[in-house]
Amino acid sequence: MVIRCLIVIIGGFIAAYGLEAVLIPNNVSDGGVTGISIVGSQLFDVPLGVLIAILNIPFVWLGYKQIGKTFAIYSIIGIASLAAGTSLMHHIPVIIQGDTLLVTVVGGIILGFGMGLALRNGGALDGIDMLAVLLSRKLPFGTSDLILFLNLFVFIIVSTVFGLQGAFLSAIAYFIASKVIHIVEEGLSGSKTFKIITTEPVAMVETIRDRLGRSATYKEAYGGYSHEKFIEITCVINRLEESKMKEIISEIDDGAFVTVYDVAEVKGGSFRKTNIH
Repeated sequence: MVIRCLIVIIGGFIAAYGLEAVLIPNNVSDGGVTGISIVGSQLFDVPLGVLIAILNIPFVWLGYKQIGKTFAIYSIIGIASLAAGTSLMHHIPVIIQGDTLLVTVVGGIILGFGMGLALRNGGALDGIDMLAVLLSRKLPFGTSDLILFLNLFVFIIVSTVFGLQGAFLSAIAYFIASKVIHIVEEGLSGSKTFKIITTEPVAMVETIRDRLGRSATYKEAYGGYSHEKFIEITCVINRLEESKMKEIISEIDDGAFVTVYDVAEVKGGSFRKTNIH
């Protein structure tokens, strides 16, 4: 638990560095509650850390009620770290100035890396995601759609302070940050599940084992129209092996029916490569 707390704190400080050393000095904001806090700080000359802490209080309570006590505690730690980090780094030297493309890319990467570390270890640095989760249960929209919708209003608010260009750059930085968060949460390698319906199941599994060092499972499947019996092969591989897997399938049975799924996490079982001879 102590290690996780430390990583969440580090994530908060990294995100604060991205804001204070890259984004805010170049009139680029973040999305969510942090974006609203940045606008409020610019308009009313209130320390950014104070607004981040205050405006996130109702969302932390929401997280406690909807997700759980542990998540709320880690989120409090993360938000407090972000708030403290922005205060401590307020006069830190700016590392990039003027180049709008570089600002959005570098700022988005740093911000996303910090937020991703916090999320991967059980906390959150911004409350708008919690609101989106709650609204998705009440409205006929997905969580990602609601996050996008809520942030649309945030960037409209941002445009009143940073102008239309600043709002567009903020949206780009937020998009980059969201992609980096996804990578940090899932890891760079990731995994994929291949489901293969083939007339050559034995040759397929043997070739996968010999060339990739991966095992697989068999399952009987029946055609809904033909009622013909098939063998469905399921195999989990890492992302780097995907092209090789497709090459094997094409070579053994070019007419095989294949579906591919992204896998968020793999635990237990025998998900381990054997030596390839």
